[in-house]
Amino acid sequence: MAHSTVPIRGSSARPARLRPWLELLRPANIATAPADVLAGAAVAGALVPPTPALIWLIPATMALYGGGIVLNDVFDSHLDARERPERPIPSGRVPVASARLLGFGLLAAGVLAASMAGSTAAGVAAAIAVAVLTYDAAAKHHAVAGPAVMGLCRGLNLLLGAAAVSGGPGAAWPIALLPFTYITGVTVVSRGEVHGSQRPVVGVGFLLIVAVLLALFVIAAFDGRSRSLPAADRVIVLAVLGWLAARVIPPFAALLAQPAPARIGRAVRTGVLSLVLVETVIAGAYAGIMAVPAVLATGLIAWLLARLFAVT
Repeated sequence: MAHSTVPIRGSSARPARLRPWLELLRPANIATAPADVLAGAAVAGALVPPTPALIWLIPATMALYGGGIVLNDVFDSHLDARERPERPIPSGRVPVASARLLGFGLLAAGVLAASMAGSTAAGVAAAIAVAVLTYDAAAKHHAVAGPAVMGLCRGLNLLLGAAAVSGGPGAAWPIALLPFTYITGVTVVSRGEVHGSQRPVVGVGFLLIVAVLLALFVIAAFDGRSRSLPAADRVIVLAVLGWLAARVIPPFAALLAQPAPARIGRAVRTGVLSLVLVETVIAGAYAGIMAVPAVLATGLIAWLLARLFAVT
């Protein structure tokens, strides 16, 4: 007797329906968010060993970042209809009202999760949500405020990790200037992804990135806490810093010669994903070699997801 295969109704349709939502969320970018929190926890002494509060801050940062990404596309839906019609909202694959509900819901969930780690963490998470909305609704269209507010989001994200212990953000704020400056530089360059950019603008972004690399070298080689680490730990941290420099300097330096949209897109993609290495150097310098694999793991996940979903 011949057997026939009867398809399960809806089984093949579910991945197709889910795909636009995953494209909207940009999972690779969300995967980089815990790196900030882990680095902040390392600076505050809450990573090795991890404090119980840190368990809540990982989902909190992912929800906050995801909400920001979704609402960015919600506020830009009319612009994307002209410049990037293939994106989930302008293409009609995700209704704008549903995306708006998801975005605000994720921001609320992020603040709620952070509140489980204490009132200080809840306050930092609320500040991140405000910064996210400021960027998405208005600041991103400003040449100076846009990159600065985007950098502020990542700097605050590091302070969110430091909030795993009492008084952590107050001690960690100077280190939060590093992801702030780095992402500000990357965002300055990213503004030319669609129409290209000018060399002076690219030069500003490149100088900000180089400044962060130099600051990381000083921290890893000469800071009091890093010098108290075993020599092998410091060598590994400096090796990660060398890896970071080798990844970001060539593509961003090349833009000085030809700041074309396609090249800018590739450089920005590399810059965003390489933020994990910035946070790895910070975590390693303050918490030792045991912190390095934990932060690098977020980068591996982000790299794998970036092969499936767009980063920008």
